[in-house]
Amino acid sequence: MTANFERVCALGELEPDTPKRVEVGGVPVAVVRAEGEVYAINDICSHAHVSLSEGEVEDCSIECWLHGSSFDLRTGKPNGLPATKPVPVYPVKIEGDGADAAVLVAVNQES
Repeated sequence: MTANFERVCALGELEPDTPKRVEVGGVPVAVVRAEGEVYAINDICSHAHVSLSEGEVEDCSIECWLHGSSFDLRTGKPNGLPATKPVPVYPVKIEGDGADAAVLVAVNQES
């Protein structure tokens, strides 16, 4: 399987611990620069249809602003109630150097 990566922003556009909402192939994605890495997680909370990119990031987790569920940016697994289902996470690649480096995300896999 190969991933179809799509450029979503420049690395310099990502403020640490501040989610950025993008769309990749029609899929809402929250892109987050946290703990020196860049993560991509589905932007919709699995508990309620709410945008995760409007929440806060702490300790490599993103919190849903509505009910307080928190999801691990690496795995998508919820860290506590009320959410019980994980949200999808997506592979990220960085191409180039510095603030102009391209952040690429893949939401679909091709075989």
